[in-house]
Amino acid sequence: MRIKSNWHKEGRVHTPQEISDALAFTVSRIADNALKNTRKADFEIEVGPQYLDFLAEFLVFLILVADRIAYRDLSAEDRASFTGNLANRVAETYAENRSRLLEDDLKGCKQRFIDLINQRAGEYADFGYDEKGPEYGFYRYLAFCISNVLSEEDAKWVIDPMISFEAPEAVQMVEKTLRGLYEVEPKKPRRRAAMGGD
Repeated sequence: MRIKSNWHKEGRVHTPQEISDALAFTVSRIADNALKNTRKADFEIEVGPQYLDFLAEFLVFLILVADRIAYRDLSAEDRASFTGNLANRVAETYAENRSRLLEDDLKGCKQRFIDLINQRAGEYADFGYDEKGPEYGFYRYLAFCISNVLSEEDAKWVIDPMISFEAPEAVQMVEKTLRGLYEVEPKKPRRRAAMGGD
């Protein structure tokens, strides 16, 4: 999956809000990709509440991953601005999709998503995250949350692929995206090697 991880305009320092605005779109794409991969692996996730509950858990996981990276890299004030804005932006997009698909109240959908972030933040707080990334328990807890969304049969089998592949790859994408977005100078486009001819 290709993700935007750098700025294209003239180099300048970007605010935590600008960085989290850019990351919000990427986080949604990463969660969508994890859902597609899980369905391709023959886990039954029906379009409707189950589909959206899976997305909610994965999005919350990614927001909390981004918050841990912000804790490592930003001041307390900038981290609060970054994470608050990221959570709000992702919640808006998620709530729009859920309310449209399920014909549910938009404000209620957003509030329930924010409540889930707050609840999970306390639960994930038990697990460490350092320069090497999350400890095993961080991944294991996501797998546990996802297993609660699936059928009893699928719940038994989703833990390993979630811990071994989906969660670590998603974390790597968030880390890479934020490294690029923190850079002041935009990256120069790659030039293709010229093809020689006679």
